[in-house]
Amino acid sequence: MLRRLIWLAVFLCCAQFGARAATGRVIKVLPFFMDSQGRVALSPSLYERDAYQVILRDNPDKRSGMRFDIQWKAKGPIFEPLKLRAELKGVAQGNLPKQFVLETKAEPKGWFGNWTSLVLSGKDYLQLGEITSWRVTLWEGDELLGEEKSFLW
Repeated sequence: MLRRLIWLAVFLCCAQFGARAATGRVIKVLPFFMDSQGRVALSPSLYERDAYQVILRDNPDKRSGMRFDIQWKAKGPIFEPLKLRAELKGVAQGNLPKQFVLETKAEPKGWFGNWTSLVLSGKDYLQLGEITSWRVTLWEGDELLGEEKSFLW
């Protein structure tokens, strides 16, 4: 009888750990304008970065694209590749706004979270126009693990 209880306990533990899926979330998204040289700041100071972002926001002719710095975290066993997807909506022309999707593989490397950058530049940035809203999602295969979105999404 004791042997059966031990096997049952072992089976339940294995079934519980084997059925666990990965959990994840998008912690923070920092959208930045980039200048013609691909910079978001002129110096490493956070104050200088914010001041330079105001200059780029007020002068669209000095911009060459946008960079989204994404902080994300995934825990648990991962059975399928992780990917980060940024869905962007541009200025409406006609009935529907223009949309664009950026996607990249996400490799978990840290215990406390990971940072990944997605860049929209060149002709894609020019065609999309002014970005009005965005949504960033973290996926394991076809399963949504987490998302963060702008106020207007």
